[in-house]
Amino acid sequence: MSKPYTGGCACGAIRYEISGEPVFSNDCQCRDCQSESGTGHGSHLTFRRDGVKLEGKATLWDMVADSGNVKTRAFCPTCGSPVYMTFAAMPEFFTVRAASLDDPSRYKPQVVTYGSRGYAWDHLDPTLPKFDKMPPM
Repeated sequence: MSKPYTGGCACGAIRYEISGEPVFSNDCQCRDCQSESGTGHGSHLTFRRDGVKLEGKATLWDMVADSGNVKTRAFCPTCGSPVYMTFAAMPEFFTVRAASLDDPSRYKPQVVTYGSRGYAWDHLDPTLPKFDKMPPM
């Protein structure tokens, strides 16, 4: 078993520890991720929720995804850092922002999602499979 994935927000008010390996890792170029990140994509690791230990209280923001399902983005009310997401239609999963990891070098993207919304100036690994939308999980 690998060492846990740990991380949190910039000020330390929210912390997580996750046992197990990610079930999905993606660079997402949807407009929601672009808007939230302030750049061309968001980088995420998705884990099974049963391995997650979470400390601190996040501010939650619900939004409707292209699928019509609600996704909840969680960010720190003190420093504003986006930290994690949950999905109403997939409550068994917990997604963290790659930059929120204590060791972001552990992030290894598997795919690019919503590549149809990407911009030429947002250079991602060209060897990664690219999907126009979100592939089935």
